[in-house]
Amino acid sequence: MRLLVFATMLLIPSVAQAEWLEASSDHFVVYADDSEKDIRFFSDQLERYHAAMALLTGKQLPAPSPSNRVTVYVVRNDREVRKLYDGNDKHVAGFYLPRAGGSLAIVPRVQAGSGEVEFSMVVLLHEYAHHFMYSTSSFPVPRWLSEGTAEFFASASFERDGTVWVGRPAQHRAAEIFLADDVTAEELLDPDAYDNEARKHYDAYYGKAWLLYHFLTFDEARKGQLGRYIDGLVAGKASREAALAAFGEFKQIDKDLRAYLRKRRVLAFELGPKLIKSGQVAIRRLTAGEEAMMPVRIQSRVGVDAEQADALVVDAREIAAQYPGTAAVLASLAEAEFDSGNPEAALKAADAALAIDPKRVNAWVQKGYAMFELAAGADDPVKAFEQARDPFLALNKLEYDHPIPLIYFYRTFAEMGRAPTQNAKDGLEWASQLAPFDLGLRMNVAQMMMRDGRYKAARFNLTPIAYNPHGGGLAETARALLASIEGEPDRESQHDE
Repeated sequence: MRLLVFATMLLIPSVAQAEWLEASSDHFVVYADDSEKDIRFFSDQLERYHAAMALLTGKQLPAPSPSNRVTVYVVRNDREVRKLYDGNDKHVAGFYLPRAGGSLAIVPRVQAGSGEVEFSMVVLLHEYAHHFMYSTSSFPVPRWLSEGTAEFFASASFERDGTVWVGRPAQHRAAEIFLADDVTAEELLDPDAYDNEARKHYDAYYGKAWLLYHFLTFDEARKGQLGRYIDGLVAGKASREAALAAFGEFKQIDKDLRAYLRKRRVLAFELGPKLIKSGQVAIRRLTAGEEAMMPVRIQSRVGVDAEQADALVVDAREIAAQYPGTAAVLASLAEAEFDSGNPEAALKAADAALAIDPKRVNAWVQKGYAMFELAAGADDPVKAFEQARDPFLALNKLEYDHPIPLIYFYRTFAEMGRAPTQNAKDGLEWASQLAPFDLGLRMNVAQMMMRDGRYKAARFNLTPIAYNPHGGGLAETARALLASIEGEPDRESQHDE
């Protein structure tokens, strides 16, 4: 690793010969209607980015189970991204959904090349930085630090020889920093000061968060201060208190940031190919049936409302009628049937898929979902829920660290009105450890711990939810739960064996 003065790099566009391909690597699965050359390079960039984050943070993650990798769907353009998101937000250039056993990102087509990356790629890198940090630490950092870290790493570029640059100027934030409503150092470092400021327009929060993080990382006079600030947070200090102790007066920080911004050249990390090992990327051409089903598959994975589900299942049935011998097509049909409220049809389609390919993961998942739904209305629900475990147990044998079987095995006890076994509880905890970025799952684990009187462990899981800057209603619930168990000592858990 070398620390160099940043130099401008050249974007080299490529011409794609389109066909739907799957690129599979250690941490990502990418689906794109693109050339093999481009999808391979794109996937390699993502793996090198992961390796760069691991190197610079000193946090090495074990390779996730196949279904717990991030799946990236590359769609046609920005309009398709916005349509999948909600259709209304014109600022959305890509998005990420963190889910146990199903994390995904949606981005428009990204040109493969070397040098500065497109904004849609920056969005993906930003969100993956959050994913990485959630996977390596449960400590709830302040919003500015969370976003500043993500912006710092997302301002990356890639060379064809394998070199990765990290910490480049955030050119995508330039207009924001210079033209949007300013955000002072005090407002960044003291959430109350920011919240108390009446704001009518888009402001420079993300740009200033990047600037402060970059400044504290590279400015020689500030060396070690970011670490002391984080130490203060870990010790229990509020962000304002920790910042004043580590950085000094806010007005001086603002003055120094203005001077730093005027520099003509800034530092960046250059990570050579000997330091960055990206692993293998396996490319597979999708079958004709898989290609035809891809729009249905993407929409199903993003999520549907009742109206969308009813329309989508019609498309799924038509495609499945054309390709009745393709397991992937039938598994997607099962998913669409389940989403539209047809668990019997979903079960039939899932069984048909498994008859062709017994290792089709999504078919096992959809069969489990369908049997779970049908069990609720069965004449003997206890027996039905016991049987509904079977698909999840089969999937657990197929992919031991898939989190969904662990989650649903635990859920069967509640559905049957029985206390969960210790094995089921351990499984739910392990699922959350496999997918720490899924805050809804973490909330379920915390509530289970509260019922067992494991208040210290519950606080550990509730805290990152409660102080997640984008947590919304879930964060409010977590804060209320934390308040309800304040001062409660751990009591010895009573477990059903």
